[in-house]
Amino acid sequence: MKSYHLHVVSLACILLFSSGCARRNFFAKTPVVDQAQYQQLKTASPADVDSVTVMAGEHYKRSGFYNLFWGKHYREVWATPVTVSVFDMKKAKGGLSIEKLGGGMQTTSLTLIDDKGFTYALRSLDKDPAGILPKFWGKTFVANVLRDQTSAINPYAAFVLPTMAKAAGIPHSKPELVYVLPSDTTFREYGDRFQDRVFMIEEKYNDDRTLTPMLGNAVDIASSKKMLNKRFGDDDHFIDQREFARARLFDLFINDWDRHEGQWEWAVYDDGNNKRYRAIPKDRDNAFFKFDDGIIPWLFSRKWAIRKFETFGPKYRDVYALMMNASFIDQRALTELTAEDYRQLATELQASLTDEVIERAIRQFPPKVYDQLGERTIRTLKSRRDLLPQAAQEFYLHLAKNPLVIGTDQEERFEVERLNDEETEVKVIRLSDDKQVYHRVFKRSETKQITLQGLAEDDEFEVKGDVSKGIRIVIVGGRGEDEIKDKSNVKGWRRKTIVYDTKRGTEIEFGPETVDKTTSDVRVHAFDREGH
Repeated sequence: MKSYHLHVVSLACILLFSSGCARRNFFAKTPVVDQAQYQQLKTASPADVDSVTVMAGEHYKRSGFYNLFWGKHYREVWATPVTVSVFDMKKAKGGLSIEKLGGGMQTTSLTLIDDKGFTYALRSLDKDPAGILPKFWGKTFVANVLRDQTSAINPYAAFVLPTMAKAAGIPHSKPELVYVLPSDTTFREYGDRFQDRVFMIEEKYNDDRTLTPMLGNAVDIASSKKMLNKRFGDDDHFIDQREFARARLFDLFINDWDRHEGQWEWAVYDDGNNKRYRAIPKDRDNAFFKFDDGIIPWLFSRKWAIRKFETFGPKYRDVYALMMNASFIDQRALTELTAEDYRQLATELQASLTDEVIERAIRQFPPKVYDQLGERTIRTLKSRRDLLPQAAQEFYLHLAKNPLVIGTDQEERFEVERLNDEETEVKVIRLSDDKQVYHRVFKRSETKQITLQGLAEDDEFEVKGDVSKGIRIVIVGGRGEDEIKDKSNVKGWRRKTIVYDTKRGTEIEFGPETVDKTTSDVRVHAFDREGH
């Protein structure tokens, strides 16, 4: 019902301040500022001109009254003249060719490849989110409303991040700003999608052809889907959780709220015994996001509405909002770290993100863009850096509430011991060589429930310890013939060990805390590995 009322309120606001059908000419005819030059560019080749002055989104410029309701956002930045290089397919990166058309429902992109097999992504700077709407709504004013809110994105944020990412020790691409001529024929059948538009071109890390010195002795690069399948399928594949947490705290620092599992690639390292995966962030479209500076967007971004649209500011007003889109990958890739780990990581990031690093990074904005918001952005980032330990603690506490401890499709032993009223220790032992592969002590003041996921094969679970108070333990056995022993005791009327598994093939040694939730339905131990 809450969702229904939210949609009614949202639609009412849209109806109140918008009308008519979607304008076909919502987007500017051309980004080129000088119209006389634009006429010349229609017959020019990349060899004839090396740079052009463009406005990335003149169509976002609005009056003060409109901005009062829909927000000023980065409208002035989108409409600021910026000089960019002209893209030349034959010369860029030593010469490129088209590998495949890409992009989601908002961005136009191509995967380009050089003669050595290294891949690059050519991605449109501007977006058209109307594609996410049902066909009917895509032809109405709603499409214009969505398109207009692209102005909440800072179009040049991605270009200043590499300096800070490098200082922080986080793998990164190095995007460059380019313009494709209206006469460029190298895009073949895709010409009408790419001609006369502004793009960023950046490295696309997607397989062993794109390994660089930045990634050290990595042997391959995997997608999140492939990484998670390997992590859960084999007992010798592990995520470098500390480095992923470092990258996630950097996400908080730059206010990038859209970090779902599709926004990461993973460098693969092999020491001969185990494979380890290190995160490579990509698609930094929403860094420095500014949304709630209009009446209607302010309403939309409230905690009871579209909470994830958190605005970049000197303080971390809502850390959880910045975590929402990444909840799936966070729950699976950040299960080991303690509050002390996050404190150390925040301190390390503070030390690496010096005033000089931040200032040098932000000065890479186009000159006129820097004049508009450079000093303000520097002050905001310095404030967020100084407050990062508190944000990291809040980030940790959100993750600590209901953690997952996940096995693999191989055999493991899960050992849980209630040490005292506050602490519960969890270990996971790999049965193939009897090696401990997971250890963490959880605190009742931070954690409400720990869920153990066995996944597959014949796993063993043991819970022990006699305490007055304790954390709820949920055991999900998974496929296979599991053995579950509950020897624990927690005072009070509510039982604290809950077992979900299939009746057939599961051997359970009940204790005073056990709640039997076994069933004949195999869906009882279903687990989402890929984000479906």
